[in-house]
Amino acid sequence: MRTKGARTEKINVVTLGCSKNIYDSEVLMAQLKANQFSVEHESETEDFDTVIINTCGFIDNAKEESVNTILQFSDAKKKGWVEKVIVTGCLSERYKEDLEKEIPEVDAWFGTRDLPRLLKTLKADYKHELVGERFLTTPIHYAYLKISEGCDRPCTFCAIPLMRGKHKSTPIEDLVKQAKSLAAQGTRELILIAQDSTYYGLDIYGKRNLAALLQRLSEVEGIDWIRLHYAYPSGFPMDVIQEMAKNPKICNYLDIPLQHINDDMLKSMKRVTTREKTDRILNEMRSINPEMGIRTTLITGFPGETLEQFNEMRDWVAEMKFDRLGVFTYSHEENTGAYVLEDNVPQEEKQRRADEIMSIQEGISQELNDRKIGSTQKILIDRKEGGFYVGRSEYDSPEVDNEVYVSAEEHFLRVGDFVNIKITSSTAFDLEGEPV
Repeated sequence: MRTKGARTEKINVVTLGCSKNIYDSEVLMAQLKANQFSVEHESETEDFDTVIINTCGFIDNAKEESVNTILQFSDAKKKGWVEKVIVTGCLSERYKEDLEKEIPEVDAWFGTRDLPRLLKTLKADYKHELVGERFLTTPIHYAYLKISEGCDRPCTFCAIPLMRGKHKSTPIEDLVKQAKSLAAQGTRELILIAQDSTYYGLDIYGKRNLAALLQRLSEVEGIDWIRLHYAYPSGFPMDVIQEMAKNPKICNYLDIPLQHINDDMLKSMKRVTTREKTDRILNEMRSINPEMGIRTTLITGFPGETLEQFNEMRDWVAEMKFDRLGVFTYSHEENTGAYVLEDNVPQEEKQRRADEIMSIQEGISQELNDRKIGSTQKILIDRKEGGFYVGRSEYDSPEVDNEVYVSAEEHFLRVGDFVNIKITSSTAFDLEGEPV
């Protein structure tokens, strides 16, 4: 049994889910350290007093992982290995009342906007002067920058507005201040995240102001790459693509989740667009900036999706040749618009459709990677792994996209540096090369 002493209380923060949760955990950890707590992120030891679990409540698999993690640490508390278990984040925001009844071992439950209350529970002060400051959990050379919170979109498959609330942009001046602080720590790449990045500015500036934000962030000394994620297609501000085309610090990379292409499916999802509009916007983007790589995500097995509608999406993927692509199987989520619909596509069929699309994408990715053999790419070295240095091009985001491998036995590189790499070979989703 753990006993109290004069030593500093140790806290282990465990983060589940997406990059937005990583950002939130980093803010929390900065506040805890300023209150003189000893803080670790996802500690592999059992030498801590309190565990704070930042949960995900997005889809079934993520919810299951979050619940299992809570149960794991609740069991550790029963055995005396942990004094306190605190749960925060999206799952807690959404299911707090049910979870409180099912897992009474948890000491406190908090939602996505309860940081001051969480700190108070730990007898810590919320330090307003630290707003924007973070304790980075990523490698120092890249960091996520959350430009807004919440979402006003009506997508029927999505529960995020239930967990994150209405859209709220962070002012440009505050984001520039955060970027300068990160650059001073050694950050060279900013990855801009939001629930809906293209909505940025409407609530505080009366207009979509993402291009202006990109331009201002690019002026921060020490920042070399700025990468844009989670761009909603409807109402997309084309001045963003123009800024990307002319500004060397803005990566030629756009993450634009399209979800489907069949008109009836898009209508049922309340995506406020059509195939014609989607094709038009993609073609316009590629016309303005031919160098741009596009990443998208799709959903298979949405309620009512027929084989014919799926085949339309599959054939469209083959036609559009996206640089990067991911597929989710539909998850039937309570209190969403689609929950009233019959979840009538069996899970096995959802997965089969997802696998079919990814098989097509594998061929596209192989073709695109083969074209890069012999070219020289600017690569950011992320880590050393076994006998290789592993890095990324401007067309690749951490964790989800392609990687570039360089022999560590033949070359010496530094993690966090940009290096010009000549591509010598390719697989479907990775490249190999040597410094030039």
